[in-house]
Amino acid sequence: MSTPYPFTAIVGQDDLRLGLLLNAVSPAVGGVLVRGEKGTAKSTAVRALAALMPEVAVVPGCRFSCDPASPDPACPDGPHAEAAGVARAARTVELPVGASEDRLVGALDIERALSEGVKAFEPGLLADAHRGILYVDEVNLLHDHLVDLLLDAAAMGASYVEREGVSVRHAARFLLVGTMNPEEGELRPQLLDRFGLTVEVSASRDTDERVEVVRRRLAYDDDPEGFAARWAEEEKALRERIAAARALLPRVVLGDGVLRQIAATCAAFEVDGMRADIVMARTATALAAWAGREEVTADDVRQAALLALPHRRRRNPFDAPGLDEDKLDQTLDEAGPQENSDGDDDPDPGPDGGGDGGGGGGVPPQADGEDRTPPQPPQGQGSEGDSPSPAPENAPGRPAGGEQQPVAAAEPFRTKMLSVPGLGEGAAGRRSRARTEHGRTTGARRPEGALTKLHLAATVQAAAPHQRARGRAGRGLVVRRDDLRQATREGREGNLVLFVVDASGSMAARQRMSAVKGAVLSLLLDAYQRRDKVGLVTFRGKEAEVALPPTSSVDAAAARLESLPTGGRTPLAAGLLKAHDVLRVERLRDPSRRPLLVVVTDGRATGGPEPVALAGRAARLHRSEGTASVVVDCESGYVRLGLAGELARELGGTAVTLDELRADSIAGLVKDVTAAGRAA
Repeated sequence: MSTPYPFTAIVGQDDLRLGLLLNAVSPAVGGVLVRGEKGTAKSTAVRALAALMPEVAVVPGCRFSCDPASPDPACPDGPHAEAAGVARAARTVELPVGASEDRLVGALDIERALSEGVKAFEPGLLADAHRGILYVDEVNLLHDHLVDLLLDAAAMGASYVEREGVSVRHAARFLLVGTMNPEEGELRPQLLDRFGLTVEVSASRDTDERVEVVRRRLAYDDDPEGFAARWAEEEKALRERIAAARALLPRVVLGDGVLRQIAATCAAFEVDGMRADIVMARTATALAAWAGREEVTADDVRQAALLALPHRRRRNPFDAPGLDEDKLDQTLDEAGPQENSDGDDDPDPGPDGGGDGGGGGGVPPQADGEDRTPPQPPQGQGSEGDSPSPAPENAPGRPAGGEQQPVAAAEPFRTKMLSVPGLGEGAAGRRSRARTEHGRTTGARRPEGALTKLHLAATVQAAAPHQRARGRAGRGLVVRRDDLRQATREGREGNLVLFVVDASGSMAARQRMSAVKGAVLSLLLDAYQRRDKVGLVTFRGKEAEVALPPTSSVDAAAARLESLPTGGRTPLAAGLLKAHDVLRVERLRDPSRRPLLVVVTDGRATGGPEPVALAGRAARLHRSEGTASVVVDCESGYVRLGLAGELARELGGTAVTLDELRADSIAGLVKDVTAAGRAA
């Protein structure tokens, strides 16, 4: 086993270390989510924490780590007779992003169940992590079905396996630690709320600190054991401090005044539910124990809020986590601040024992108090429907070349579901029909490789006629490899939704860009909820550009959309051809993920020779390759030319107006996007 990097040797990252240590002191805090850019010691710190965790006593031979003082009465390896426990180190179990359901919750030995008639259960990662740490690197990329299982286990403290008529239950209480890079996409709100604390990490910009990081890392890589030995005393001291804080924790007093501050803070920041209040109370108690005090103070509450509330204040996926610290201080003052029990107003010490003024606590550089108001339209660009009054070419506030400043997006709304026809085999998601590992069973077939999902009834039917010829004598069924049948299942897949947005002057001239951005933002929200990849192509002036290559980070697309300028001619053909290039590359990178082309335009095409004919040829190119498409018709006014509808016919897709795109529109229900030449 490789020697882990010492926790005490980590340079900086005070918030990260404090969040992990508080969970080591009080696992009831509920884990920690570490958000930050790549290369910021996220995984290193989590793996180093395992060496600091106190040992646990387990029942000898129990695969589910039962506590000898209170064994699980429903343990599959039980019942356990009274016996002395065996001490072992707390485990850190890593859940790979690509893990299967069987690997997470465990699997039944189907062969023994059929041949011997016994229930044989092989524990999974949830059983291994019981009374330890469950670490999920890149937790935001975890498949939805694994997230659902993880949520159930975290909520109930137990794992239930129900399949093929066999039921198994075992305890699964663990410290959940996740790391993620927000650039690769966000977490589902349900899983986000399961993390007790969140911290934001970033690389230091201090030259001396960066030098020390490199120096220590190189020393560790050259001699891991020797490097760890040099930090052994610091590790021992920190381990003893954690043990002392754990022992002190039951004696820490959480007064009514402090509880009122906690409740007032959660109410002031409008967090959903009551979990935030409970997590803040537990975190504040752990902070007091970590500082060696038996009474929680207002400073503990403040630090707990900075750790427990930022990720719970998000109202949509595009909101950056964070707290307005001025508002926090005001709320604490109004609710009745309390002095420390020893009369000292100094803040609590950080993980290295030194006071840091209570700063940090997972607060990202952009606090909620900052002005995030999107740029407003320049003078003369009122709301939709106002008469346009474009400024002169060289007027202040208007860039040269006819380009106009970005306008704010209108309020997003819930959209109709746009799906790709047919049956795909892409990544798990929530948009289009697909053959998946999870979903409703639709039939059975012979396995082409390793058997992953047994269809029990079909397997029994295949084996039953041969029992006498095979000399069956006992109660078990004589099953051979040729009898096994793989279950075929149908669920939903995530798609690549490529937006092609018209940012030309024809869109801005009628003051429609705000509504257009609102519609695209609404579709991005829908893509986030359905676990799609998204890309953004814009066209205006003389050319088209890829504003955002296909990515899982939907909020990155929203940020690019917000700063999108408008103006110039309408090179519709260039936009469609650029989209074709993007899709061609993506088919090579991820051939199983089917694309959905969403063209947002009024259908006008100007600039260059024969712009309309060229746009038609570009549209038919998409149609010939069977690309599912939808055109969001942005044309407004009493006189409509119907150009967007004609473009949709050339693409072999569907046209919807901005009003019809709304889910509550009376224009119809779900619209399936059609693709020429593709059978359902």
